[in-house]
Amino acid sequence: MATISAAMVKELRESTGAGMMDCKAALTETDGDMTAAQDWLRKKGLSKAAKKAGRVAAEGLIGALTSGTKGVLVEVNSETDFVARNEQFQGLVKMIAQVALKHGSDVEAIKAAKVGDFTVERAISDAIATIGENMSLRRAASLEVSKGVVSSYVHNAVIEGAGKIGVIVALESTGKTDELAVLGRQLAMHVAAAKPLALDPAGLDPETVKREKDVLADKYRQQGKPENVIEKIVDSGLKTYYKEVCLLDQAFIHDSGKSVAQAVKEAEGKVGGPIKIAGFVNYALGEGIEKQESDFAAEVAAASGKK
Repeated sequence: MATISAAMVKELRESTGAGMMDCKAALTETDGDMTAAQDWLRKKGLSKAAKKAGRVAAEGLIGALTSGTKGVLVEVNSETDFVARNEQFQGLVKMIAQVALKHGSDVEAIKAAKVGDFTVERAISDAIATIGENMSLRRAASLEVSKGVVSSYVHNAVIEGAGKIGVIVALESTGKTDELAVLGRQLAMHVAAAKPLALDPAGLDPETVKREKDVLADKYRQQGKPENVIEKIVDSGLKTYYKEVCLLDQAFIHDSGKSVAQAVKEAEGKVGGPIKIAGFVNYALGEGIEKQESDFAAEVAAASGKK
């Protein structure tokens, strides 16, 4: 039996909105498995969603850069938020984004690429030596279309093109590029706010869909509903789920009376041609990175020789 700590209960409570005692019960029943505990709460009707705690641990900047039919995102991490406000670090992020736009999204290829007489990897090492804090190029992504535009949006921008959240959206179209660029930025802002998991249901991870179906089925099975009724409820529930996590099905944040698909279709008249969302990428700084919490006061005391 796993030991259920207060921190685990707190994390589950923050990610589900369920009560403290319910969270403790869920963790106890699932032997401390956080994901299983989230599902347990949902099956009991005690949680509205199985969202993991959204606390971002890593620092640094997301850099976004577009040029016509191509765009890139890069994530460069640092140890503290203070460094993200350092002009040298900001310049490094912008330079890495420029290299990625030319060389693609492979991290090792970006680090090996030359900028003047030095490689990007050397530039990162020099910045570490100068600023005195560890840094790394964690990941990069690129999108490109043959005809159309790639647009970007940076949320909480520290400087132009770099901030805490970055999105690029690729639109395929032979229509007016200036109108496409406006729509692309609106869609990028939507992605940053609504956080879709995929363009449409076909793009979702089959395991994610299976998990959602199992949670829905078990929830109503526990309520004693017959299997034929459960099947219909699950189908209906999945349609609702798709509207929450699939970009084309989501309510457009700029006009909630329309879906994104409807908004794009309506924009075709202004653009002067068919529009296809060819892809999107959404980076949030530090997502998925665990960072050990430290007692700053204790560290200061230790550094000064105090007990």
